[in-house]
Amino acid sequence: MKTQFVIDSDEYKGQLNLGLTIKSGQTSQPAWLQRNGCFSELVEIDGIHCLIKAKQKINDLYAPLEIIAESEEKVDEESVRSCIMNIFGLYDDLDELNNYLNKDPKLAPTIDFCRGLRLFKAHNPFECIISSISSANCSIIRWNKAINDIKKKWGNKYNFGSDTFYTFPSPAYLQKVPEHELEEMQRLEDTLPKDYVFEKNLKSCGVGYRAKFIIKTSEMIQNNINIKKLDKKSYKKAFDTLLELPGVGPKVADCILLYGFGFKMAFPVDVWIGRIVSEFYFNGKEIKPPKARLFGMQKFGDYAGYVQLYMFHYARKSGLLETLKK
Repeated sequence: MKTQFVIDSDEYKGQLNLGLTIKSGQTSQPAWLQRNGCFSELVEIDGIHCLIKAKQKINDLYAPLEIIAESEEKVDEESVRSCIMNIFGLYDDLDELNNYLNKDPKLAPTIDFCRGLRLFKAHNPFECIISSISSANCSIIRWNKAINDIKKKWGNKYNFGSDTFYTFPSPAYLQKVPEHELEEMQRLEDTLPKDYVFEKNLKSCGVGYRAKFIIKTSEMIQNNINIKKLDKKSYKKAFDTLLELPGVGPKVADCILLYGFGFKMAFPVDVWIGRIVSEFYFNGKEIKPPKARLFGMQKFGDYAGYVQLYMFHYARKSGLLETLKK
């Protein structure tokens, strides 16, 4: 079944840069497959897996968003539309955000570098949790590859024409995968072919020391923590709940809450955001991540998540990040 429609710019407030939003390194999910100006991903909508194709005319931030949804079963168009609006942050008012940024001389310069950049929100919160854990102290390219490898090795396969897509494995499944090559070998030693290649373990996906965190986190989510109710909690309770998961510190917890569950007051702080905050508001004086996080949340309120996103993208593209590295 195929559903095709357009989301016009008058259906949301502000600009949209689809490519920038998808490729900006947000830890909600790896970047969608890009081919011929079209971005594609397998998304679950109303319990049905759909291939979503999204396209927008390049260099026109008010161009309509063209959507094609393909699935074996019929999916309600309004459900697809709502899902797309949420994933690409189209319920967020970017005009209001820009007005807010313009009032702060430190933040106003970020606007020109971030026009149309929106929160790229998770279509699978569990995938977002594992993506965020995998991204800790890791490059965007590496954690994107790691998550895609996990999907290919343990997800369900769907073919659409010449393209193949995979679901992200469930917590129940991921908690049982081997952590490393030795564990994989021990599980298969009685049936091991001579030419067997050890690649069905988490470390083979490039997640390194995080493999044990991913397995234990999957186990806890399967048995103890109901992530479907996380967005119903207060920010503080949701934050504290996530800190119980192995491999989840304050920065990763805030990434999960921002990109996975829509807590816009979350202000993820790593060493670079800490240095940017210091440069902007503390005359370059070194500040610790907890102080930078508290400052960001208190100063920016419900804009904190977007401010963090814009700060970092601005620093990358303006040359500020290179200056701070020195």
